[in-house]
Amino acid sequence: MTVSFTASEIFEIAEQIERNGAKYYRDAATVCVDKSMRQFFLQLEEMENDHEKTFAEMRKNLEDQIDDATVFDPDNEMIYYLKAMAKSAGWEGKSTPHAEFTGHETPVQIIKTAIEAEKASINYYLGLKEFVSPQAREKVDKIIKEEMGHIVTLQKHLEQFK
Repeated sequence: MTVSFTASEIFEIAEQIERNGAKYYRDAATVCVDKSMRQFFLQLEEMENDHEKTFAEMRKNLEDQIDDATVFDPDNEMIYYLKAMAKSAGWEGKSTPHAEFTGHETPVQIIKTAIEAEKASINYYLGLKEFVSPQAREKVDKIIKEEMGHIVTLQKHLEQFK
């Protein structure tokens, strides 16, 4: 079986991950009592919104291009791999994909789990990158760098609590 992924499809996933992230940070801001932390989470929400726009623009620029990336997968292993990766990515900082805020989370807990979610998203993109053409890999690398930037911002803020 041949499995085909395009950069456009990866950008669609990235856009959804960013929408999920924006919602997560917006929700985090609503449960946060500290005004400075609330503002920090709202800034992160805006970063996620900006990244979604960036990814949407990247995808738009690819619309007229044909991406013939295919992978030979006679044992259907790639499908299992991608399913496993998809389950671990995109939940943006929650302890599980379906967890809701209780209002008892500390800013440190929120930031730590957000870092883990960003790492999961990066792993997702790294895996998907292997299934697209060399030209599309450059675009996926940009997504990965954006997500790494989120981790840097979160880690810097986390270290202020020490």
